[in-house]
Amino acid sequence: MAIITADRAADSFPAFKAIGAGVLCAAYGFYDFAAEPAAADVLKMCKVPKGAVILGGFIRLGDMDTNANETLDFDVGTSASTALLGNFGVQTGDALAGYLPEGGILLPLHGGLATGPIAVTTDTVIQVTFVDDPATFDAGEVTLVVHYVCP
Repeated sequence: MAIITADRAADSFPAFKAIGAGVLCAAYGFYDFAAEPAAADVLKMCKVPKGAVILGGFIRLGDMDTNANETLDFDVGTSASTALLGNFGVQTGDALAGYLPEGGILLPLHGGLATGPIAVTTDTVIQVTFVDDPATFDAGEVTLVVHYVCP
């Protein structure tokens, strides 16, 4: 298992906390995979500040598994709860007419958000955990956006 840290999740990168309650904020991170991620690899993407209330967001990936029988599987969450924001299962990356015609993966964050917003009690790194690696890897970028407010 490797731990990969994108720039916006580095220890030296501050979590943004807006001044004023109810201001919608976005934490985001991106990482360009030139080499295949392995099963159990962790990609630390971005940080949300102590006291933030996570409302939603999305993850976007290129078609990193070009096999006819894809195996790429990932979760989005925290180190304490790896699927807190989504247990997405195996993804095909196939084009969907009218939604994602160029192919790739675009998914809303869900998981624990299904029962309402999620409050964090410490500065929290949001990460992608690869459950299974691609059957046939193709280089691509992973982008994660987390929407939150600081009440």
